[in-house]
Amino acid sequence: MKKWTEPKHSTEKSNDTGLNWVKDSEHQENWGWNKKVNILLVDDREENLLSLQAVLDSPRYRLVSVQSGEEALRQVLKEEFALILLDVQMPGLNGFETAKLIKQREKSRNIPIIFVTAISKATEHVLEGYKSGAIDYIFKPFHPDTLVMKVEGFVQLYLQQQQIEIQREMLHSRTLDLEEANSRYLRTLQELIKSEALSRTIVDTSVDTIITFDENRLILSLNPVVWSMFGYRPHEVLNKPINQLLALPFRSDDYVLDKIVETVAVRKDQSSFPVEIQIGKTTIEQRDIYVCSIRDISERKQLEIERKHQYDRLEVLVRERTKELAASQEQFQKIFQSSPCMIAIRSCEDGSYIDVNQSWIDIMQYTYEEVKDSTEDKLILAREYSWQKRPLDLEEAVRNEKIQYLTKSNELREGLLSTEIIYIQDKRSILSVITDITERVYLEKEMARLDRLHLIGEMAAGIAHEIRNPMTTVRGFLQLAKNSRDSSALQFVDLMLAELDRANVIITEFLTLAKNKTNEMTRQHLEDALATLLPLIQAEAVLSGKNVQIDWAKCPEVYLDGKEIRQLFLNLALNGLEAMPPGKTLTIKIYEQDEEVVLEVTDEGPGIEEELLEKIWTPFFTTKEKGTGLGLAVCYSVANRHRAKIEVKSSGSGTSFFVRFKSCDTISEIN
Repeated sequence: MKKWTEPKHSTEKSNDTGLNWVKDSEHQENWGWNKKVNILLVDDREENLLSLQAVLDSPRYRLVSVQSGEEALRQVLKEEFALILLDVQMPGLNGFETAKLIKQREKSRNIPIIFVTAISKATEHVLEGYKSGAIDYIFKPFHPDTLVMKVEGFVQLYLQQQQIEIQREMLHSRTLDLEEANSRYLRTLQELIKSEALSRTIVDTSVDTIITFDENRLILSLNPVVWSMFGYRPHEVLNKPINQLLALPFRSDDYVLDKIVETVAVRKDQSSFPVEIQIGKTTIEQRDIYVCSIRDISERKQLEIERKHQYDRLEVLVRERTKELAASQEQFQKIFQSSPCMIAIRSCEDGSYIDVNQSWIDIMQYTYEEVKDSTEDKLILAREYSWQKRPLDLEEAVRNEKIQYLTKSNELREGLLSTEIIYIQDKRSILSVITDITERVYLEKEMARLDRLHLIGEMAAGIAHEIRNPMTTVRGFLQLAKNSRDSSALQFVDLMLAELDRANVIITEFLTLAKNKTNEMTRQHLEDALATLLPLIQAEAVLSGKNVQIDWAKCPEVYLDGKEIRQLFLNLALNGLEAMPPGKTLTIKIYEQDEEVVLEVTDEGPGIEEELLEKIWTPFFTTKEKGTGLGLAVCYSVANRHRAKIEVKSSGSGTSFFVRFKSCDTISEIN
């Protein structure tokens, strides 16, 4: 018996396409169909489904079995089938109803349906099946070969329909491709026409001469510009060597293509002129054609020559101007750096220091690196300017503004500030110039004080002359009265003598202020001149419950009037002791500093108020109840006669007096 599951092979030849109609799975891949064909088996009895599956078993088929009309409808909705074998008698939807529903759906309308029934072969029953959409009828029990052949026939019909559909789609796609190709051809043709017309217009209207020539350098075509540029009519140079117009700088087989090259052209009158040429190459009908563009650059060359001459002149001017600027810059730098005035340049935008000169660095005691590009204000104004938020040297147009300012070491100095707005590289800046007048102010104060002292000295000489004579007489009579035996007069004698002695001391100190007093200067050590007064100072300190600290170093000799220097020292030391409460210490130092011998007397008293510091040297000015106001004035006068400087520093923790003497060696060098 033949095995019904064995695959069948048959072929047909299509007269329309010329393609082989292949039915087996091995050759279906030749035209793109390599899937199994879906066949739907519908029967409510499972044994009938198994029988159909056994008969139709093939690797080409995918058999889907269901047992109701409802399940068959769901499968048809999900998948595409080449054939449906449908049982007529089923519970629920029977075969006729199921077929009608399948045929009502657009997508499944064309699926062939074969009814499989074992009930009735009556004609009306069969007609009912065909009305429901059946293609054929198979009555149970069915013959296997008949079933296989009918199924194979419908499968081949399905495959042929699929092939026709694929070919139809391919034909449609090829038709679209041809239409698109034709459209592109028409567009390209139009573009070529436009391009040709545009190229002809460009060539005819170009200011350049455009020539085409072959591999033998024979001119094939040229535009009308050749007449204005070379003096030839176009027909006069056709088929002539291009060398008649151009001196090509290369051989015929060594053209420089698509690059601009300078060369020389020759007119009809044999005059030459410079040109730029650019050569391109194309192939037409297997023949090399060259296109050469020629541009007259005579005017440009002339402009280049004139520009070169202009450039040379400008270069000379620039060199001269550069030398002038360098000289001016050098001159400015010399003036800027060597100026005795303090000069600073600052940015008005952020207040940064652009530059400062050496005088500014020396007086303000900063290093250049600390100041350069710093935005911190280094000019610290004192007293009445301290309230200002914006630095005074960034203000507009200040002229000789008298200021007091502090250096880095908090030294108070005085100056005259002037500012001017300048622009450096289009940036607004300010130039500030400070004339330091600290020494001048000091000298003015000294002159004023010396003038007062000179006046007082003249007064002292007159007063002493007028007072000492009567005082001598009074003192003589008082001494006689003291030696007499009249006891009633003796009780006033000591008091009168003490008052006269006090008046004599005042007159003596007053006379010390006189400038015309003769000094007996000798070369000696300062510490030796003052050593005799130490016991007196220490005894005075012990009596008042205070301490004295001595720190004397061996120093060079100085020129001194010993009597006057001892008076100066005694005044400073006693003033210091009087200013301190009990338990405090008076420090006395002698040391050498900056080629000077310094006498320092420091107390631990409450200090001197700042507004009184300038008045303490004025005669008769005192803050003591019984003071004469002549002690510090005498000290100042003595120091002046010794060409010494006397300075004072005071705070809430005490006051220090510094007397600075020039050493003998220094004085000799100066002299």
